[in-house]
Amino acid sequence: MGRGFVLLVAMLLAIAGCAAPTEPDAAGVSEETVVFGLSSEPDTLNPVLGYSPDGGSLIFDGLLRRTPDLKLHPALAESVPDAVGTEITFTLRQGVTFHDGRPLTAEDVAYTYNQVLAPENNSPIRGDYAAIEKVEASDERTVVFHLKHPYAPVLQRATLGVIPAGSDLAALGNAPVGTGPYTFTSWTKGDKIALTANEKYWNGAPAIRSLVLAYTSDDNARATRMAAGEFTATELPPKAAARFKDQEGVTVHETPSADYRGIMFPMKHPVTGDRAIRKALDLAVDREAMVSAILAGAGSPAFGPVVPGTDWHNPAVTGSARPDTEAAGKLLDEAGWKAGPDGIRVKDGTAARFTLMYPAGDSLRKELALAFASDAKRIGIDIQLAGLEWEAIDPRMDTDALIMGFGTPYDPDHTNYELFHSAYAGQGYFNPGHYDNPEVDRLLETGRETADQAAREKAYHEFQQVISDDAPWVYLVYLKHVYVVRGSWTGLETGIEAHEHATAGLLGTVTDWKPAP
Repeated sequence: MGRGFVLLVAMLLAIAGCAAPTEPDAAGVSEETVVFGLSSEPDTLNPVLGYSPDGGSLIFDGLLRRTPDLKLHPALAESVPDAVGTEITFTLRQGVTFHDGRPLTAEDVAYTYNQVLAPENNSPIRGDYAAIEKVEASDERTVVFHLKHPYAPVLQRATLGVIPAGSDLAALGNAPVGTGPYTFTSWTKGDKIALTANEKYWNGAPAIRSLVLAYTSDDNARATRMAAGEFTATELPPKAAARFKDQEGVTVHETPSADYRGIMFPMKHPVTGDRAIRKALDLAVDREAMVSAILAGAGSPAFGPVVPGTDWHNPAVTGSARPDTEAAGKLLDEAGWKAGPDGIRVKDGTAARFTLMYPAGDSLRKELALAFASDAKRIGIDIQLAGLEWEAIDPRMDTDALIMGFGTPYDPDHTNYELFHSAYAGQGYFNPGHYDNPEVDRLLETGRETADQAAREKAYHEFQQVISDDAPWVYLVYLKHVYVVRGSWTGLETGIEAHEHATAGLLGTVTDWKPAP
């Protein structure tokens, strides 16, 4: 859930009381305090309740961590175990303490995972761990995961942040205690979170001693604050970042991602519930124009939920980046959607018209929505746009279409199970359109429950094909994440990134940042 970094004296005074800031070096950066300008604020800082389970937290550590090459490496565990069978054993590294000085033990790990599994906690990520029957501590340093069935992605789930045993979950969500490289200082809701370097961190204290996560959902406002010098770094849409490309002392970084934008359709709507409408829209989209005009080239056309270039992608799931309005029109004609006197198609007295929502402060989604509506108009489908706050969007997702963003370069069980399995229909942002396809359910269950790699690959390839044929979403573009960073730093290495809310991406590498010599 990324935001940006800031060096301004005024901001520092507001955050740190009237303490004088450290002078920046010749490169214009300082190890003392940086500020990240981020677009979305977390609801909670408790991993059990869904905070950064994929390892993007700077406050907590998981048993395992990911490196920029997407490989799993030991964190709180001494090594990466084999994910074979129904018992997985982790041995904890020695000498790790929580921020309050308590030593890390296996009981803490068992408590964390068992709290996720406890029905009374209603954890939004509970389904991700459904294959786990229980987790127990066999001694102070040994943790055993007991699975209901072999679960190949289990190690991918071991990046979940570990909390102290016996923690009050509500209190921890506002004042977290972890083992991570940064300790919690304060949280001003709706504004910022302040963190301080953990000087006793088991993997060495980060060079940046004070970190502020400042939240500004509006893209243009975030760009303005970056230009004013308030942020050390921020993530911006490509067009908003363009103004910084030739600015002295500022670098624009474009990183590849599995982060897509697409249209989620409500299945119960009389128009979008018709597969012919959805498939026609898929054919009519001018993805090439979206990439060049809206993303300024910082992205690629998207045709499905698994990004090309990763091991799980089905290369047969593709299409033309250019629109085929002739084929789209023919499909609609054959399905009984005939052009009316105003050019809008009608079937059985129902006009081909629906509402498409997008978050009001997200300039990129707004532009994509406008382009999509324009493409739809060419084939006789009328889309009414609604830029709304999330509070207004949430109750309408089962009746109105929505531009959404998801995507992960990790195991395809991530996100896809919750987005497309019928068991998750209507559960918040998981399957909000109430998509229900027994074949998709079967394929997702096969991919989740079998340990055979070839069988999993076959299941996920078939899943991608069914989703492409059924079109519960129309996928538009894969993004390159664009970051604007003030000053010269080392340690900004990153790989293919997940959706911006899943991990911290380039900004999450802050523990390795140092002013360039």
